[in-house]
Amino acid sequence: MNILSLQRKWRQRIVAMGKWTRRSFITAGVVAGGGLLIGVAIRPGNRSTELAKYLARDGESFLHTWVKLDQNNIVTAIVPHSEMGQGVGTALAQMLAEELDADWSLVKYEEAPAVREFANYPIIKGMFIGNTDVPDFVVPTIDGALIRTAKALDLQITGGSSSIRMTGEFGMRVAGAAVKEMLRDASATKWQVPVDEITTENSHLIHVKSGRQIPYSDVAQAVSNMVPPASPKLKSNGDFKIIGKSVARFDLPSKVDGTALFAIDVKLPDMLYATVQRAPSFTGRIDKITDTVSRSIKGIVDIVKLPSTTVSSALGSFSFADSVAVVADSFWTAKKGMDLLDVRWESTKHSQVSSNVIFNQFERDIDEALEREIDVSEGDTAGSLMDADIVIEADYRVPYLAHTCMEPLNATAKVIDGYCEIWVGCQSPLSFRKSVADALGFELEKVTLHNCLMGGGFGRKSRPDYAIQAAQIALKVGRPVQLIWTREEDVRQDFYRPAILSKFRGGLDTKGNLSAWHNTYVDKHEPHEAAQIPYKVPSMDIGHVSSPTHIPFGAWRSVAHSHHGFFTESFIDEVAVAAGQDPYEYRLDRLKHLPRQFAVLKKAALMANWTKELPKGRGRGISLQTSFGSIVAEVVEVTVNEGKLSIDRVVAVVDPGYAISPDGMKAQIESGIIYGLSAALNGEITIENGAVKQSNFHDYSCVRMKDSPAIETYIINSGEALGGAGEPGTPPIAAALTNAIYDATGNRIRQLPVPDIIL
Repeated sequence: MNILSLQRKWRQRIVAMGKWTRRSFITAGVVAGGGLLIGVAIRPGNRSTELAKYLARDGESFLHTWVKLDQNNIVTAIVPHSEMGQGVGTALAQMLAEELDADWSLVKYEEAPAVREFANYPIIKGMFIGNTDVPDFVVPTIDGALIRTAKALDLQITGGSSSIRMTGEFGMRVAGAAVKEMLRDASATKWQVPVDEITTENSHLIHVKSGRQIPYSDVAQAVSNMVPPASPKLKSNGDFKIIGKSVARFDLPSKVDGTALFAIDVKLPDMLYATVQRAPSFTGRIDKITDTVSRSIKGIVDIVKLPSTTVSSALGSFSFADSVAVVADSFWTAKKGMDLLDVRWESTKHSQVSSNVIFNQFERDIDEALEREIDVSEGDTAGSLMDADIVIEADYRVPYLAHTCMEPLNATAKVIDGYCEIWVGCQSPLSFRKSVADALGFELEKVTLHNCLMGGGFGRKSRPDYAIQAAQIALKVGRPVQLIWTREEDVRQDFYRPAILSKFRGGLDTKGNLSAWHNTYVDKHEPHEAAQIPYKVPSMDIGHVSSPTHIPFGAWRSVAHSHHGFFTESFIDEVAVAAGQDPYEYRLDRLKHLPRQFAVLKKAALMANWTKELPKGRGRGISLQTSFGSIVAEVVEVTVNEGKLSIDRVVAVVDPGYAISPDGMKAQIESGIIYGLSAALNGEITIENGAVKQSNFHDYSCVRMKDSPAIETYIINSGEALGGAGEPGTPPIAAALTNAIYDATGNRIRQLPVPDIIL
C-alpha cells in the first residue's frame, strides 16, 4: 500500500466523522472507557531535549520540532523533505518565516536527519485531517497520535506534491506561529507586561509603550522549555510579506560553485567502487557466472552475488531479483569488468513476453471485463448511449516509461563492526534506513543514513534497492563501497510508469451535447480520482479491470494523472470535433459548475490568443487537468512541415490556491511540461523476451534544449486550499500536444509516443 492509498482510506474515515464538537468528543471518550485519559497521555509535550541531541549545535536552542534558533538570532527551518531540485527547503522556510515574522536575511534551512524523532507527522495531518473542524483541546492529542504513527511508518517521504500543501501548511506555518506565540509569552514575562502589548517584526520582540525591543534569541532559552501551542492563529493571505515573494533559493549557490554534496561526491578512506547487473527479466535468478576474464583485470577486487530481496514497509512491498556486482578500485574498472562478465540467467515464464503480448492481454481483459470495478457511475449510461444521435469510440494507449533521472543511481556504504553508515540521495530517508537495516539483519539503531542532494527523483528514488545493494556489497567486501549504476542498468531495471490501454465511448444528442461518457481502462493506480473528468455529463460510467504483468511498477511524475490526462483530454477533444464545436468553447460550456477550472481554462485560451487564426500547417491544442490540489490548463502551438513536427509555444495557467514562491512554481510547472513532452515525443519502454529493449539516451531520449518550445506560465492565486507544484504541470501536456497536431493536420494521435513523421 502506498502513501496515496493510505490517504484515501483514512480521509474517508475522517469525512465520515463530520464536524467534531466538544460534546461528541467527550461522549466518544466516555464510550471508549478512559480513551480521553489515554489521549492526554500521548500529547507530545515539550520535545526540545530529545530533538536537540540530533541537531542542536553550540548556541542553538530547539523551540519546536521544525525550528532552531541560535545566539546570533538565526532561525533554522528543519525540513523533513529531500531536496531534488524543486527548491523545497527554500519554500518551506518561507512558510515558517512568514508566520514567525522572521527577518528573511536571518533564515536558513537544514534537512531533517533520518531518525524517527523527525518523522513527518504534518504530512499525515494534511492527508487525513486537513482543514477538518477539530476543537482546539483535541488537537494536542491528535498531534501525539500522529507523531507516533509517523514514527511507526518511518514516514519522511518526498513525493505527491505534498511538501507545500501538507508539510508547509500543517507543519511549517503552525510551527512558525506557535514559536511566535511562545516568544511573545516569554518576553511578556521578562518585561512583566500584558502579552497583547508585544508585537513581532524582523526577528525582534517589541513593546511599543516602553520603547523596548530585543531579538528573539534573548528569550530562546525560556522558550525551549515551553510546550508549543497546537492551534496557534495563522495569518490571512492578505497579511503575507514573505509568502508569495520570489526569493533566492538556498540550494542554488552551492550547485553553481560546485560545493554542493551529492551522494556521488562522497569519498571515504580505502573506498572501493562497484557497479551491478540484475536479472534482465526482473524475476530471474543467476544460473552460472564465468568470471575468469573479469577477475584478471588489474584493479578488480571482487565479484559478488546479491540475492533477490523483498522489501516491506507501511508504504508498500516490492521485490527485486538476483544481481551480480563487480567491485574494483575505480568505477570504470568495475564497468569494464562487468562488460566482460559472462552471466547466464535462468529462463523464466516471462522470457517470451513482449509489448505486443502485453497489449493483447489488455485488449482481452477489457473486452471480457469479467471483474470490472466501477470508479464513477452516474445516470443511465448504457441507455443514453443507445439513445444517442452520434456515438464516438476511441481507444488510447501509452507505453511503459522509465524515470531516467539526470543523476545516475548511486550510494556509498560502510559496514564495520556490526554498524552500517550510508550516504545516498533518496526520497524517503527513514524508510530507506529501515530497509537497509532489514536487508542486512541489523537493528535499526545500527544504521545511520546521510541523505544528500539529488539530481532528480520523480518517484524512482523512493525505492531503496540501490541503497540496499551498496550496503550488501560493503558488508561482503569489508571496505567502504560506492555503488554507481550504469545508465543501461538504470533504464533496464527501473520501476516503471505502467503501460495502459483505455477505451472510450461517448454519446451526443441531436444538438451536439455530450449525453454519455463510458470509459474502461486497465489497472487502477493512485490517485484514485485520476480517470475522472471535470465536465458536466448527465450519464457517466468509468471503470477499470485488472490486467497484471511482471513489469515492476513505480510511481512516476504525477502517477496515474500522467496517462489519464492524455486519455480524457484527447477524447473530450474528439467529442467536441464530432459535435462540430470549438474544443475550448465545448470544454468551457461544461465547466460552469466549477468556477476555478472555468477561470483557469479561460485565461489559458486568452493568453494563448486562442481565437487568432493560424496559417496552414500550424495548429493549437488545449488541455485541462486537476491534480494534487492544483488546476492546470495548457495550450500548445505546433508547426507540421512536410511531416516534421516543431513545438513552437506552450502557454500554461495554474491555480495552486496560492503560490508560495512564484518563480519556484513557474519552474516546477515548466519542468513538468518538459518532462511530459519528453515522454510524449520520445518515451517508450518496449519489452522483448521479458526484458527491456532500451538501454540509454540514444534509444530513450528526452527533449533537448534546441527542441524546447517557448513556455509561458501564468499563476492565479484563488486563495483556496494549497495545491502542489511538482506534479501538476505534467498531466495536461501530452493531450494539448496531440490535439494541436490534429488541429494542424487532421491526424488524430491516440498512441504515444508521437510518431517521428506526422502524416
